[in-house]
Amino acid sequence: MSGMIFVNTFVQDVAASRAFFTSLGFSFNDTFSDENTACLIVNEQAVVMLLNVPRFKDFIRDDVADLSTSREMLLAVSADSKEAVDAMADAALAAGGSDWMDPQDHGFMYGRSFRDLDGHVWEVTWMDPAVASGEATPPGM
Repeated sequence: MSGMIFVNTFVQDVAASRAFFTSLGFSFNDTFSDENTACLIVNEQAVVMLLNVPRFKDFIRDDVADLSTSREMLLAVSADSKEAVDAMADAALAAGGSDWMDPQDHGFMYGRSFRDLDGHVWEVTWMDPAVASGEATPPGM
């Protein structure tokens, strides 16, 4: 199966979240965005719907997660280089996000993570293209 993926998550302030992710280099599909929703484009096959809490609750039967004490998911995006990982993570921190975990550097793979304005965890990861394509084996495997 190779269809699109739509991640739906809640935010407290759609405009603030849109500004935050714009500062990280993301764009939005305005056809599917309004004052209650922002359609963040990850790529042609993946989008993240940022829904204000009342709109998010239209889609669920229970309550939203308390992100101060637990995780409902980890969102991971790839980057083209280690420098691009650092650039996005640093931009997130400068825009009001917060550090999540220590950087992970395995030589062939590098990643950093941050919490967005609402506490959702985003991971940014680079992997050596030879390892990602299967042309090379990660060290120690």
